[in-house]
Amino acid sequence: MDRLSRISGRAIPFGAKNIDTDIIIPSKWLKTITREGLGEGAFETIRTEPGNVFDDPAYADAPILIAGDNFGCGSSREHAAWAILDLGIRAVIAPSYSDIFSGNAVKNGILPVVLPQEAVDRLLEIARDGHPIDVDLETQTVTTEFQDRFTFEIDPFRKHCLLNGLDEVALTLERQAAIGHFESQRASAQGWLAHGTNS
Repeated sequence: MDRLSRISGRAIPFGAKNIDTDIIIPSKWLKTITREGLGEGAFETIRTEPGNVFDDPAYADAPILIAGDNFGCGSSREHAAWAILDLGIRAVIAPSYSDIFSGNAVKNGILPVVLPQEAVDRLLEIARDGHPIDVDLETQTVTTEFQDRFTFEIDPFRKHCLLNGLDEVALTLERQAAIGHFESQRASAQGWLAHGTNS
């Protein structure tokens, strides 16, 4: 997982509320065994609408998505986070998220920023006008060139994981020496566990 510290650039001014994971990535895309290419199916039903923000060239390669309340509700599919990441989005800003989506986002290197609705509305306005937004995880702030400054909270453990690019495998490997020491001591004290018993 890539480290994440600061994300700057244009933001996709989506803003819709109660977007569930089936809208983020329809179930027909869940047969894949790889994370790559899911961006093609991301927000598929919305992208059939003419003039949708996801296919607007003005927001091509935007690394930030501004969403509405209760983003990522519905099923627990991790493919939703994979699809958003495959679109190139590294931060989502919304008033609230489904707990499962929020956890999946962090595990895949996406920062879920929670801000009050008034702040989200202001950022939507700025994004629609084509101005960049800056999200700084270190300082836990979202800023604009118009002197807007919004602070957000994040669990310290999640912040640590994102800043250091640590997914669950990498977190385990951080403890490799301690795990090795434990296994060595266990083998000495209870060698029969490793070799089985003769009957």
